[in-house]
Amino acid sequence: MIDRIDLNILEALYEDARTPPARIAQMMNLPVDAINERIAELERRKVIAGYPAMINWSAADQETVEALIEVRISPQRGEGFDAIAEQIYNFDEVHSCFLTSGAYDLTVLVRGRSVKEVGLFVSEKLSTLEHVLSTATHFVLKRYKDDGIILEGTRRDYRMAVSP
Repeated sequence: MIDRIDLNILEALYEDARTPPARIAQMMNLPVDAINERIAELERRKVIAGYPAMINWSAADQETVEALIEVRISPQRGEGFDAIAEQIYNFDEVHSCFLTSGAYDLTVLVRGRSVKEVGLFVSEKLSTLEHVLSTATHFVLKRYKDDGIILEGTRRDYRMAVSP
C-alpha cells in the first residue's frame, strides 16, 4: 500500500532522480534510514522501476533517429494484446511500448542511428510478426519537451503584464 510518505518520496525522485535520501529525509522531517528503507521497498515492488537519465541527443551532437510507430495487431486468445506487446518491447530498438485507444492498438517508440535502420526494423522485424496487421511510422523531427523536461527553447512568460 502506498501512503502519503511514499507518494512524497516518489514525487521527489520523479522531479529529480538524483535527489539524495538525506535531502528527502530533511524535506519530510524523517530519519534517513526510514527513507532508505522505503525507497528500497518501492524498488523491490517495482513501484520505482528505474532511474533513467533524460538525454537531449541533439544537444550532444549525436545523430539519432526516433520514430513513433502505431501498430494494429490481432489479439491472441487468452493473451489479449500482452503476448504480442511483449514480443515487440523485447526488441533492442524499442524504447517504449504503450497499449493505446483509437485506430491502432500499440504505440511504439523506436530509436536508431538512421532512417534506414528504423525502416529496416519496421520492415524486417516488426511488420513480419504473425499478429501484426499494419503499422504507421511517424519520424520525430524535433523534441521540444519530453517527460516534463523542456529540451529546446527558453521559458518565456506569456502572461500579460498587470500595471497598477
